[in-house]
Amino acid sequence: MSTTSTRAHAAPAVSATRPPRSGPARPRGETPAALMRFYQLLLTAVVLGAWEILGRAGVIDTFFFSLPSAIGVAVWDWITTGFIFPHLWITLQEALYAFIIGTGLGLILGFLLARVRFLERLFEPFVQMFNALPRVVLAPIFLLWFGLGIESKVAFGVTLVFFIVFFNVLQGVKSVDKVLLDNARMLGATERHLIQHVVLPSALTWIFSSLHISVGFAIVGAVVGEYLGAAAGVGYVIAQAQGVFDTEGVFAGMFILMIVVLFVDLGVNRLERYLLRWRPVPGA
Repeated sequence: MSTTSTRAHAAPAVSATRPPRSGPARPRGETPAALMRFYQLLLTAVVLGAWEILGRAGVIDTFFFSLPSAIGVAVWDWITTGFIFPHLWITLQEALYAFIIGTGLGLILGFLLARVRFLERLFEPFVQMFNALPRVVLAPIFLLWFGLGIESKVAFGVTLVFFIVFFNVLQGVKSVDKVLLDNARMLGATERHLIQHVVLPSALTWIFSSLHISVGFAIVGAVVGEYLGAAAGVGYVIAQAQGVFDTEGVFAGMFILMIVVLFVDLGVNRLERYLLRWRPVPGA
């Protein structure tokens, strides 16, 4: 009897000495972030190394596919001489304006049409028609309307960003749980309270999903506009390099754009994690 009682009292003592868990638990079976970064760098090194070896061996024609080492030298030369920075600044300005305007219009109109069924039915065919237009066809028209300045690139970028954000916001707001909305109304929530505390938090995942995509498309819009007609910008630099068959310059411009988009996307990821920190960790 005394032995059983001792064991019963000893069991809680063992669990009490167990260290508490700190921070959100990683989902079971998920690779740690540091290890995943290592795998990504390893994959990059393998691809670039294979590209370099095959190019030097003559398997890959270096006239069309420059060696990674030559591209790296061109990028380093552009950075150290400061050649690329004025062009990059112009491209980032165009992309930023296109991103802000396109995102703002997409958020407002997508939210409005999702909340007002009459407006959604009214504008649905027109939205579908304009969305079906090939964007590249619009670029020369914008150049004709707004000239070779920044305005034509911003207008073209807006057409790329707007529809991505618009359709994601529209679907995100419409997918809010109806039962949750009805319960909030029964508790006395006004329309403003519903939007602030129910609709927007529920649609944030959709919104940030569109932002990840639209960041890249904003830069694509700026570069394509510069490629078709401009006096400065990364797209202009790529077009000039292509005109003289400078493949190192073409790939160097593409590489710089990819790095810029990567850093911008990392910023969007951090903002998303901060604003959606209330969400439970999947699999925790």
